[in-house]
Amino acid sequence: MLRTPITLITGPLGSGKTTLLRHILATQPGKIAIVMNEFGEIAIDTKVFEGKNVRIAELGGGCVCCSLLGEFEAAVNEIIEKVSPERIVVETTGLAEPEALVFDIQEALSQCRLDGVVSVIDADMLIRFPEVGHTTGLQIEGADILLLNKIDLIEAAQIEPLETKLREINPTAAIVRTERCRIDPELLFGIGRERKTARLEHLHEHQFESFAFTSRKIFARNCFEDFANGLPASVVRAKGFIRFADGGRLFNFVAGRWELEPFESDRIELVFIGKNIAAEKEAIVRAINQCAAK
Repeated sequence: MLRTPITLITGPLGSGKTTLLRHILATQPGKIAIVMNEFGEIAIDTKVFEGKNVRIAELGGGCVCCSLLGEFEAAVNEIIEKVSPERIVVETTGLAEPEALVFDIQEALSQCRLDGVVSVIDADMLIRFPEVGHTTGLQIEGADILLLNKIDLIEAAQIEPLETKLREINPTAAIVRTERCRIDPELLFGIGRERKTARLEHLHEHQFESFAFTSRKIFARNCFEDFANGLPASVVRAKGFIRFADGGRLFNFVAGRWELEPFESDRIELVFIGKNIAAEKEAIVRAINQCAAK
């Protein structure tokens, strides 16, 4: 039986995993099925891929390496049955530890084989916040390929020390420097390394919380840009769709840095992710509502 290859894309919140997926879809021919499971109430990432001739399995708001292992298996089997993709690419949440999912693919999905684990690392974040947390360490350690992404945001002299730091955690992975995750997708596929993995008990970084904001109003761009610049430090990630008078935009915010790019949507849908941000929710919602065009 020809087994369907599965590639896992992992990495911290905001490192560029979705950017990498969009790049793969834009440059890689063939039938690719995407399995996504972003952390948040609204599956913002899923909507980015609508209409791209790719079948997307949406698992909801949990983490694919925890309680949804059974659901993940069912989703993969259904994709294979209905779509017969040439390969499956799984984007884990930024809070996911990949080893449990690696184990599950190898032990429970007889129709599939693990092709490889690609971990996207935000070079700029690693410079600004050099301490590698428990989950990020596991994401680096478990990778076959490490994409050191956003190198255009740091000094050239800072790159090699970062690579040394990554090699100390994972001496065998290939390290590829990227800007906006631009890489030849052929480098990501066909790794095919068999892994021996014991099922691991693991911990979530439970201090991360999320909430969603939706609206059908048109927002004032200048006001929204001031809002983005003023988001509290507790917000480490925000993403989604925003509507201005001149059209829709895709909003991406990572630890104080943000960007807007054209993307049509008929409503505003934003997800905010951070450490203990429930206490900030009321103030954030009040501030963004003030940007509704009068």
